[in-house]
Amino acid sequence: MLTQAATHRTLKARMRDLLLDADFDQTMVALTTIPARRAVNPLFSFFCSDIPLLRWRAVSGMGVVVSHLADTEMESARVVLRRLMWTLNDESGGIGWGAPEAMGEITARHAALAAEFARILVSYIRPDANFLEHPLLQRGLLWGLGRLAHGRMELAREAMPFVRPFLGSADACHRGHAAWFMRAFASAGGDGDVTALNRDMALFPFYLEGHLREVTVAEASLGKLPPLGNENEP
Repeated sequence: MLTQAATHRTLKARMRDLLLDADFDQTMVALTTIPARRAVNPLFSFFCSDIPLLRWRAVSGMGVVVSHLADTEMESARVVLRRLMWTLNDESGGIGWGAPEAMGEITARHAALAAEFARILVSYIRPDANFLEHPLLQRGLLWGLGRLAHGRMELAREAMPFVRPFLGSADACHRGHAAWFMRAFASAGGDGDVTALNRDMALFPFYLEGHLREVTVAEASLGKLPPLGNENEP
């Protein structure tokens, strides 16, 4: 009989293989067949993986699992969001890798959770609120806000004045993700103009819907991101 630790290792190995599988859509479906409370811990652990694609797909997986959980056990889903928030708290003793991205993915996927937690996600970009000062965390936060903006634009609108300064960052990842965020509003006829970056050919890693590849800041600015499938992915 397998011990609890052995069972956990087996599940973690299975989920790792699933997340790196070429059929991303089928992987997301398969994750919903795993009891959500058992799936959450392995997904958290993958946020610190040294394999970039595994880290990002764990973010997608967390979005799917927690959204699915919220449909039947809303309070349990809230607990996961609060755990993500805790990892971003100085008192947690951690750094919170993957937490802003996961919050963005979850709130983009689930309306009820977005109604409760989108404003908290936005607070992490506000200097007058829970501003995240770590530049690498800011990369993930900008992606999370972009994910929310492209899924639920109105809930992300109040972040616009705080995202805009990142368009001038020395970090191409900041500029690119900020431009992607702004495109959500420009595409809807809003005030998300980012034409100043239309010729910015700096590359940055961009993830969406299971695919990770390098794109230019200009592509993000113009809203002309190429197909994200990458022949080097599994």
